[in-house]
Amino acid sequence: MAPRPRSLPSAECGQLEREGTVKDKYNIYAPVYDVLSGERAVYRAGRIQGIDALDPRPGDQVLDIGCGTGLNFPLLQDRIGPTGTIIGIDRSPGMLRQAQRRARLHRWDNIILVQADVISLDASAVMEQVSGQGGTPASDGIIATYSLSLMPAWRTAWATIQTLLGADARVSIVDMQEPYGSARWLAPLARFACRIGGADIFAHPWLAVEEDCVGVLSRSARGGHLQIRAGTLQHRHE
Repeated sequence: MAPRPRSLPSAECGQLEREGTVKDKYNIYAPVYDVLSGERAVYRAGRIQGIDALDPRPGDQVLDIGCGTGLNFPLLQDRIGPTGTIIGIDRSPGMLRQAQRRARLHRWDNIILVQADVISLDASAVMEQVSGQGGTPASDGIIATYSLSLMPAWRTAWATIQTLLGADARVSIVDMQEPYGSARWLAPLARFACRIGGADIFAHPWLAVEEDCVGVLSRSARGGHLQIRAGTLQHRHE
C-alpha cells in the first residue's frame, strides 16, 4: 500500500516555506542532513528518551513538530503500530521530501506530512486536512525534538500546538542547552553546533512542559546538553 504523506495547500497553512528558497539552510542541506547532524553520536539519545517519556500507545495519533527528515518516525512506529498515525509538520519542503522518501522506503502508510510554519499555521485548516486524509482532527500527543529552539517565537508555536491536541494529551519536548558538570568543557562546541544549525541554545523550550503540564518527567543526556521533558497537558487554549 502506498504511503499517504502529502503537503497542505499554501492558502490553508499560513506562511509556508516555498520550494527552492535558498535562504532556508534546512531546505538546502536536507539530502545530507542525516549524515551531518551528529544524529548517531549525540542526538539520537534524546529522541529515544523523548519518545519513551511520551509513551505513545498503539493506535495513537502523534504530532511530530519540526519532523525534518523523519528521524523520529521509526521510533514512533515501534510504539503506535500500523493502527496509529504520525502527523509530521515542517516548514522546509526539502526536509519533507526526505521524510516522504523514508516513509515510502519503509512502506509506512500511516504518515501525513504537512508543510507549514508552526508559528503561523491555521490550526483549524490543519485539523480539517488531517481528518480528510484519514487522521483525526485532534491528536493524542506531540513530540518536538530539537525544533522549538529554532523558532524565535517558540512560545507562540507552543500555544498553536496546543490547539491541535485532544483532551489529556501527552507532550514531550527534547532540546539543547550548554553541557554542565564534567562535560562543561564541551560547552563551546555545543554553542557552535547550535549556531551553525540556527538553534538558540539558551531558549530552553522545555520550560513550557514544566509550566503547563502535570506528571512531568525530567531527563537529560550527553552531559546535560540534551534536555527531555514530558507530561500531560494541564490546560489548553480553546
